[in-house]
Amino acid sequence: MFVLEQEEYKREGIDWVFIDFGLDLAACIELIEKPLGILSILEEESMFPKATDKSFQDKLNSNHLGKSPNFVKPRPPKPGQQEAHFAIAHYAGTVPYNITGWLEKNKDPVNDTVVDQCKKGSNKLLTEIFEDHPGLGGDDKSGGGGKGGGGRKKGSGFQTVSGLYREQLNRLMASLHSTQPHFVRCIIPNEMKQPGVIDAGLVMHQLTCNGVLEGIRICRKGFPNRMIYPDFKQRYTILAASAVPKGFVDAKKVAESVLEAIQLDKNDYRLGNTKVFFRAGVLGRLEEMRDDRLAKIVTWLQAWIRWYLSKKEFKKLQEQRVALLVIQRNLRKFLQLRNWLWYKLYIKVKPLLSMARVEDEMKELEDKLKKALESLEKEEKLRKDLEHQNVKLLQEKNDIFLQLDSERTGAGDLEERLAKTVSIKNDLEQQLQELQERLSSEEDAHTNLNSTKKKLEGEISNLKKEVEDLQLVIQKAEQDKASKDHQIRNLNDEIAHQDELINKLNREKKQLQEMGQKTGEDLQATEDKLNHMNKVKAKLESTLDELEDALSREKKLRGDVEKNKRKVEGDLKLAQEAVADLEKNKKELEQSLQRKEKEMASLAAKLEDEQSLVAKLQKQIKELQVCRNENYLLPFQK
Repeated sequence: MFVLEQEEYKREGIDWVFIDFGLDLAACIELIEKPLGILSILEEESMFPKATDKSFQDKLNSNHLGKSPNFVKPRPPKPGQQEAHFAIAHYAGTVPYNITGWLEKNKDPVNDTVVDQCKKGSNKLLTEIFEDHPGLGGDDKSGGGGKGGGGRKKGSGFQTVSGLYREQLNRLMASLHSTQPHFVRCIIPNEMKQPGVIDAGLVMHQLTCNGVLEGIRICRKGFPNRMIYPDFKQRYTILAASAVPKGFVDAKKVAESVLEAIQLDKNDYRLGNTKVFFRAGVLGRLEEMRDDRLAKIVTWLQAWIRWYLSKKEFKKLQEQRVALLVIQRNLRKFLQLRNWLWYKLYIKVKPLLSMARVEDEMKELEDKLKKALESLEKEEKLRKDLEHQNVKLLQEKNDIFLQLDSERTGAGDLEERLAKTVSIKNDLEQQLQELQERLSSEEDAHTNLNSTKKKLEGEISNLKKEVEDLQLVIQKAEQDKASKDHQIRNLNDEIAHQDELINKLNREKKQLQEMGQKTGEDLQATEDKLNHMNKVKAKLESTLDELEDALSREKKLRGDVEKNKRKVEGDLKLAQEAVADLEKNKKELEQSLQRKEKEMASLAAKLEDEQSLVAKLQKQIKELQVCRNENYLLPFQK
């Protein structure tokens, strides 16, 4: 993670403070994974049918692994633990390993042919069990099974668990190198495997060794949050829209002007070549500022909409009021003039007078039609100009695409230009969309003008009918007047009924006031009880504080006891190790003593054999001497 961030800062032209971890696991990884390491020896031993755990242990001890400082001898086992055959010194601590049954566990005795037959069989349980097993053609991506359609990968006849683990680990590392540098760590709370027990020293040691604290230090010293300039422009321009000039502007300049406008501290961010970097927590502040800004904009928009709707409603009410006054005035005049003979004559002559006005209205409508046609011609010219501009923009877009293709074939130094051209392309596409929307709106306006033209022609024909309909309206108005009088009478009856209801409500109001006085008295009593309970609560809180103090003292005493217990346990471990060493020396001395006793017994047996030989030789010597004397005496006796 640290190396990846350092390389990115260098690429973006940002200075970085070097942090020395002081811990390295490379030697331990080489001991386990490299050729002639533990895994390779395990895989080699798994291939031999006569290999055993003892031969595997001898190979590990007799090989070059003993020269590695990470390959150490295990300590004597604690009571209740298994005996370890070797140990590996990780930087987080020394881990002992017991190799009993390793060779059998590492083997994968299931034949690939059998697995392939089980996968292709009709038993659903077997197919589900061996679903993840590669079988014969698991590694053949072409689907043909190698040469001849049935070939197999080299070494697929005997696949081991360590080999599968190595392949999975390589795939995992490849995917990690291609993703963002995040990590997950597991913490062991205690060594006793007991629930609810946390050893603070052990947890702190693990956090120090597995890189969590160093990652936090990198996040605090460096800039863990980053964002490319187009994304920053799209998301945070709203924070200072007035500081951004109109038209096409480079995204990097927009980001710089926005950050200056909101007065963000320069130590909290850095501007790179293609990205802007932030310290931890700065993006959260920017998101809060953006949420506040959006909330203000939404409230402004809601206020304007409410103002517009209320104004529209108010205007409608005003027009209704004026219309009511006009109707009332016309009705009064009609009631005054309906029996006048000159008015009756005027009504009969009026249709003849309206014919002259129709010609004037026709002229006005023709003038409106001419104006609409002129505006339509202007809109058509504007549409043609926009289409011409659209063609130019499409040509520019194609040129930019060609430039992008040529730049993609170049080196990695052209990434900045590529980001700029992408932003230009986005702006041009937005402009193109706006022009297309404007073109569609102009076409809609053209169709609307044609429809209005047809409507005006229809209205000219309808005006004649409206003149005749007005006479019918006057007759209907008289009928409405009679109905209104009837409604007024009904309203008077309802007013009388409402007065009776008001009297009833006044009576109920008096009853509620009496009930309110009673509830006030009950409330006073409850307040007295509440004061008493507050006093009791204060006493209980004081006793609770005293108990908490006593609890803290007990915790301190318990911590001191646990510290002393740990010291005693450490001394006990050292004493046990010393006793184990002494027992080893004792065993070695006993073995040497047994060897010497065996040698003494063999020497005593040899001594007895030699003594018996000496006795035999002495007897033979005596016999020979006797025979010799007899031989000397025989001639004289004769």
